[in-house]
Amino acid sequence: MLTQTRIETVPFLGAEVAAEYDAAKVVILPIPFEATTTYRRGCENGPDAILEASQQVEYYDEELEQELWPVGIYTHQPIADTRGSEPVPSETMLSVAAQTVQSLIADHKFVIALGGEHSITTGIVEAYRQANPEESFTVVQIDAHGDLRHEYEGSIHNHACIMRRVVDMGLPTVQIGIRSICKEEAELIKEKQLRVFRAREIAMQPDWIERAVASIPTSKVFFTIDLDGIDPTLIPGVGTPEPGGLNWYALTTFLKQVFETRDVIGCDVMELAPVSDSVVSEFTAAKLVYKLIGYQALAKRWLAE
Repeated sequence: MLTQTRIETVPFLGAEVAAEYDAAKVVILPIPFEATTTYRRGCENGPDAILEASQQVEYYDEELEQELWPVGIYTHQPIADTRGSEPVPSETMLSVAAQTVQSLIADHKFVIALGGEHSITTGIVEAYRQANPEESFTVVQIDAHGDLRHEYEGSIHNHACIMRRVVDMGLPTVQIGIRSICKEEAELIKEKQLRVFRAREIAMQPDWIERAVASIPTSKVFFTIDLDGIDPTLIPGVGTPEPGGLNWYALTTFLKQVFETRDVIGCDVMELAPVSDSVVSEFTAAKLVYKLIGYQALAKRWLAE
């Protein structure tokens, strides 16, 4: 299944609080895959950087006023790892990602996948689509880029095409923080009347969170978070940084409201490309992952009051 142990993976938050698989409600799934990066490379090193940085995250969440690790957090071994000498075709990665996530869903785990390039999301979303054949869900994308191209650089599985693949699946989408699209994407947004909340509008409209949450048409939600959706002054370590973007409290307030009002079935956090001599990007990403765990724990009442 292309699960590789060549590089030792540290558990999220550290071994001291790591849960055994059967006892865990949350599974962190590293997918260090990189094949179609078109600007700054290095996202295959993103999952390990997040896991390493998580060792410095405080267990106690000051917003939620409790420690979150007791929900049980298990860190899976990496899958579809391109850091070795053997290449991993995109089609193989997508199949492995879908199969792995399907298995985790069957075991009732809340999955947070760590990328890796954004093309990975197609396989993950396909797993949830197959697990929920009777009920649709909305893919909420936080991103600087539309990622709605039919193909890019000769591949329909390029990282610039992920949301086009989701639209092709027939799933509803809501896009948050968008500030870079091509003409093809702009035309598709108009043609399909896609729900897009652009970064420049977010900056000027104080009620954007309420409107964005209200625009989600289904009770179930999958979050795909490309870290370039966040302002690059907060997370410079991404493949294609764009000026503007969400600030930390806008991001977390939006996330919390969605978790409170919808059933979030899974998440991914993609496109961290670590910067040399800086830990800001990976630490912020690790803190974000812990926030996702906390908001789900609160929504599902996994922790004692």
